[in-house]
Parts: sequence; C-alpha cells; structure tokens
Amino acid sequence: MAIPASTTPELTSQAAIDAALRTFFRIAQAWQLNAEESATLLGVPRSTMFRWKTGRAPAPLPRDTLERLSLVFGIYKALQVLLPVPERADAWPRRPNDAPLFGGRPALERMLTGMTSDLYVVRTYLDAQRGGWT
Repeated sequence: MAIPASTTPELTSQAAIDAALRTFFRIAQAWQLNAEESATLLGVPRSTMFRWKTGRAPAPLPRDTLERLSLVFGIYKALQVLLPVPERADAWPRRPNDAPLFGGRPALERMLTGMTSDLYVVRTYLDAQRGGWT
C-alpha cells in the first residue's frame, strides 16, 4: 500500500534534517568519535559540525552531507546485524582489521580519510559480509 504523497516525509525538510543529525550524533557517541572525527565523517569544518549539533542546521543539507549520513547509517546498521552485541558492534570501527581492504588497520582510519568513496568502500564491505552487495 502506497503512502499518500501528502504524508510522505520530505528528506529535505527541517524535521528530517534534525532527525538525521540527531541519529548521526548518537552514532558518533556510540563509536566514541571526537569532534574532529565527527566533522570529518560529515565532511564539514568543526565549527559547522558544532552549529549543527546544537540544532542549527540548514535545510536542505548539502547533497554530499546527505550521502555521508546515508553511508554512516548503513555502516552502523550493518554492524548491528553482523555483531548483535551492541558493545562489539560499536567497538568494531576502532579495532584493527585483518581484511585486505584495511591492511590490519581499523576501518575508522579508512573512514576518516575525508573521502566519501572510503565510506562507500566500508559500507560495501560490510554489506558483502552480511550477504548483501557483492
């Protein structure tokens, strides 16, 4: 059954942006990200990240930021599926990883290059591990 267009949440609305950023900051807390790491994952300067954290984000967010949020949410969800113990799932980004993709380094290190493509690589890797994308 289709949802009527008038009740479909618009991804560019202020309410949707606020919800997405609240979710991101909860994930950042679970992963124990510092301000610099959070800003890097969002692809914005620290000052912008702090402004957004206090609820003063513009609607709509830049397309690059929306893509980064989507990738972080996908990484978080995949970890929850693969590692159903929340503490293990939340620790995974910082743990050394022997997969050739990471070369013994933590996945978070790759995620923090500042490149959206590296977030995509980590997301694709996790989706493949849980039997999704190949």
